[in-house]
Amino acid sequence: MKKLGIGILGLGEGRSTMSAALQSDYYELIAICDRNEELCKQRAEEFNFHHYTTEYQNLLDDPRIDVIGVYTPDHLHALHVKQALLAGKHAICAKPFLDSLTEARSLLDISKEANRRVLVGQSSRFFEPMKQQRKDFEAGEIGELITLEGFYNADQRWFLAKPWSLQKEFKWLYGGLSHPVDFVRWYLPDIEEVMGYGMLSSNGQKGGLKNEDTMHFIFKTRDGRIARVSGCYTGPIQPVTRESEMSCILRGTEGCSQADYMDLRYAITDRNGEERMLTWERKLRHFFRFEGKSHHAGEYQNYLDYFAQAIANNTPAYPDLKEGIGTVAVLLAMDESLRTGLPVKIEDVLTRNNLTREELL
Repeated sequence: MKKLGIGILGLGEGRSTMSAALQSDYYELIAICDRNEELCKQRAEEFNFHHYTTEYQNLLDDPRIDVIGVYTPDHLHALHVKQALLAGKHAICAKPFLDSLTEARSLLDISKEANRRVLVGQSSRFFEPMKQQRKDFEAGEIGELITLEGFYNADQRWFLAKPWSLQKEFKWLYGGLSHPVDFVRWYLPDIEEVMGYGMLSSNGQKGGLKNEDTMHFIFKTRDGRIARVSGCYTGPIQPVTRESEMSCILRGTEGCSQADYMDLRYAITDRNGEERMLTWERKLRHFFRFEGKSHHAGEYQNYLDYFAQAIANNTPAYPDLKEGIGTVAVLLAMDESLRTGLPVKIEDVLTRNNLTREELL
């Protein structure tokens, strides 16, 4: 299989993608880009890779680049993905995919016309426990899905040292809770309505946060199934052996499974009543490569390689553009529910943005 040329835009979060691309059998890293030249130089020295530019247009114009990884601030994702597609490149974009649905229709049209793909970097799907959980679910190991519970609780008070986290635009709903929301969308894609409550904790208030750091939501699908998602981001958490920061719990008609993130742990009671627990401690260095566990480059490697194989084999790769837009619609509905204290229908959000449920499923 011929390696794909990749360029990376945005070298904060893009740091993990640099590590992934340089260690991948499916990509050749061609160039990296950031407006901050000092950051470019820092990454060049860190990875001994010195092909950098401060101009995005140079990535767009480079014929050796097949895929562009977009890791810029959220409000720039739509523009940068659109430019990549118009330049004939496939795009990988960090979550949250979009900060609004204003450009969603345009992106759908351009992607179709350009015959180029978008993969949304919902990295938590690509952790080993979550991959095994999905495999067992698709094999019927827990029967028909009844409900799903997802949570992401983490003591992220260290984020308060980052000036951008204290801006009015920053919301943990998009920056953190979008991970377990993606689990819900993965298993129950046809969400009809959401309802939730949130609060800004005293820790968050003291730290200078402007928006909710503690949230609980309920989701209802068109076929009547329900799911729940929770997140708390500025308080202490349990030891990892008790609470793995992020988990996805599936409850089925014949069994139940739980995938735990931080300690790479997976447990299942299958349709035969057998209990199993798996761990992937041997892969800790694959997933967490630098600065403890604050950067999880192994997930990025997994989704980069998955995307490359899908392109080569002309097979689907998810979350794709449509699924990414659908998840943004759910997040916007959740945000509206926090503001109004009322349930919000996803279809209403889509209609306001000239989109339909049918075209996104």
